[in-house]
Parts: sequence; C-alpha cells; structure tokens
Amino acid sequence: MTALTWEAVPHKAPRRTGTIDHPLTHDPQKQAPMTTSAFEPTRSATPDFSTAGAPASRQNRTRDMQLIPEALARAHMRERRREAEAERQAVRLIAARRMQRRAERVSLRARRALAMAVMN
Repeated sequence: MTALTWEAVPHKAPRRTGTIDHPLTHDPQKQAPMTTSAFEPTRSATPDFSTAGAPASRQNRTRDMQLIPEALARAHMRERRREAEAERQAVRLIAARRMQRRAERVSLRARRALAMAVMN
C-alpha cells in the first residue's frame, strides 16, 4: 500500500472572485473595468464607457471610489432639503388653520354686532 502525500493529490483551488480590497490579481492588464450601478443618480460619477487599456480602467475605478463620499453627501443633503421643505409646509398649514379659526371668530362677532344693531 502506498501512502499519498499532499503534493501527490491533485487538487483544484476554489474559484474566487476578487473584490476592490482584495483583487483576484494585482496585474492591471487582467482586471476588468468597474461599471456604475443602475441605482446611481445621474452624473454623480464618471459615465459608463469601456476603455481598451486596463490602466485607464484602474484610473476610472479610483475616481469612482473617490466620488462615493461626494455622492453620499449629495444624497444626504437632498434628504435634509426634503425634510426641511416638509417641515416648512407643515408650519404654513398650522398657521393657515390658526388664521382661518381667528377669521371665523371675527366674522361671528361682526354678525352678532350687526344683529344687535338691527334689533335695537
């Protein structure tokens, strides 16, 4: 009986996909260009186009990564603006209702005063 050693056993390494932090290869010629997400707002990053050279795609990927905080800040400010507008609209609605009630009370007082003047 022969003993099999680890080197003698043919094995396949599991296929993995690379991430930005841990790329599958460090060779820029073998890396695919990064594509933009469908959920990304318009003009928030570089446009999606294919380049022939891998160094240019690495440059685009780096630029996209640098623009992520900017896109996040824009989304955050857009949400704050929407909340502020909703708050202003609520304040205007409350003030309008308050003025309407005041106008109704003044109108009732005027009608009462007119009725008293006609009766006397």
